[in-house]
Amino acid sequence: MSNTPHTLQDEFPGEMEKIHALKTSDAHFARLLQEYDVANDAVHRAETRVDAVSSEHESDLRKTRSRLKDEIARALRA
Repeated sequence: MSNTPHTLQDEFPGEMEKIHALKTSDAHFARLLQEYDVANDAVHRAETRVDAVSSEHESDLRKTRSRLKDEIARALRA
């Protein structure tokens, strides 16, 4: 278990310019970024025990974050 936040800058080093360009030109991509940030914050709060959640819920949060990260990665490759 990691307590280090998985920021987009950490996950996609060197891609921030492209991320910003897509965010401003593609509403779907902008929504993905927003959803990723929400999911990432929820995972971090669960991992650091700021929010008390079951291990199953924490696992579901991680899966959601991973799915969103995969969608963002696909959009960056397109």
